[in-house]
Amino acid sequence: MSPSSQVRVLKISKVAGAVVGLLVVGWGANGLAAQDKYTLKVPGGLALSEFRGYEAWAPVAVSQTEESLKVISANPEMIKAYQSGLPAAGKKFPEGSRIVKLEWARKDSKGAPYAVMVPGDLKSVAVIVKDTKRFPKTNGWAYAIFKADAAGVLKPDGKGTECGYACHSKVAADDYIFTHYPKR
Repeated sequence: MSPSSQVRVLKISKVAGAVVGLLVVGWGANGLAAQDKYTLKVPGGLALSEFRGYEAWAPVAVSQTEESLKVISANPEMIKAYQSGLPAAGKKFPEGSRIVKLEWARKDSKGAPYAVMVPGDLKSVAVIVKDTKRFPKTNGWAYAIFKADAAGVLKPDGKGTECGYACHSKVAADDYIFTHYPKR
């Protein structure tokens, strides 16, 4: 190999090495910048980590507003209670029941042959847990909302664990749970 060819190979190797190095640094920075949502907590101590794995929970029902689509899912204990007929007047969900409501902005489906709305950007993750020892003032239920900013980063809503109690008191006869389990 001629000396000028060796210089070209060396320069190309240095450029390729620099590109690979920048890619690795970029990927590493993205990994470091990625949010660990399970570190989030609202005032009063309810943490998203108490709902770890909610992404795989069974759906209870869906709902929509003019601007949002929502799916309500529950942990296995709460699904079992739903399947036994809860909520029902006078019956209570078991301790450890957990529910999550994922809310997205609505958007039109581009490929559907008819008008259909599909999830767009994530708007919030709302959670509820039944723990009568920790939350006796709210009949055992604690509430938390984690709102997504424009970049999709979740942030705890500063209202604390009692944030949903006033609203859910309207359905006290159904153990403070609005969403029923529809027939399947």
